[in-house]
Amino acid sequence: MSHWADAAPDDEYAEQSFVRPYTITQGRTTSARDDLTLITVIATVVAPGEQPSTRGLQPEHRLILQQCRTPVALAEVAAGLNLPVAVTKILVSDLITLGRATARPPLAVAVGQGPDMTLLQAVKDGLLRL
Repeated sequence: MSHWADAAPDDEYAEQSFVRPYTITQGRTTSARDDLTLITVIATVVAPGEQPSTRGLQPEHRLILQQCRTPVALAEVAAGLNLPVAVTKILVSDLITLGRATARPPLAVAVGQGPDMTLLQAVKDGLLRL
C-alpha cells in the first residue's frame, strides 16, 4: 500500500491520493500537550554525529523530523506538511513524547519579556510609509 508522502511531487498518484486526518492521527482529535501553539518552536533531538532512526514512525513523523532539523515554528511545520494545525500538533506531540523532538515558546515569551519596542516602532513607521 502506498502513502501520499512516498509519491513524487509530479507523480499523478500524489494528486489522486488523500489520507484522512483521523487516519494519520489514529483517531485522535486533540494533542496530549496543551502548550503547543502556532508560534511554538519545534526542533529535532539528535545526538552529535548520530543518524536518527525512523523505525516505527509514520511518514508524517519522518517528514516532521526532517523539517525540524533546524528550529521551526509549528505553523511552518503544518504548512510544510500541508496538514491542518490540529493534526500537526498531535504528530509533534507524539515526537515530543518519544523524545525525538523538543518544543519551546519563542524567545521573547520564554524569557518573560515583551516584544522589542524599537522593532515594533520600525515596523509601524514602515507601514505608515506605505
